Amino acid sequence: MTLSVALGPDTQEGTRTGTAESTDSLTAPDIPWNLVIWNDPVNLMSYVSYVFQSYFGYSESKANKLMMEVHKKGRSIVASGSKEQVERHAVAMHGFGLWATVEKASGGNNGNSGGGQGKGKRG
Repeated sequence: MTLSVALGPDTQEGTRTGTAESTDSLTAPDIPWNLVIWNDPVNLMSYVSYVFQSYFGYSESKANKLMMEVHKKGRSIVASGSKEQVERHAVAMHGFGLWATVEKASGGNNGNSGGGQGKGKRG
């Protein structure tokens, strides 16, 4: 969508510069975001693995690896992408009964921040 505005000659130059800066900030990619699945005392490990396979299409070995990470470390980053994509995944995981949160990916540590982090709220 393009918005056209007629401007006088004295404002045109400043507006062009402002528009270019605005456009740059609007088109900057807002990725990556991480989908974190948290350990819970409710779901069976086999069920968590099944959800990863059926929803994400992960192989059995990858799904089991992620499930074991959830089980042993308390959390696992199971998907990354744009904020909107990851939020959709989180809603889907909630539909499966899994505890999922969305977090901004931090550089350099593959998003795995160790203990001491709060689990956030389920919902």
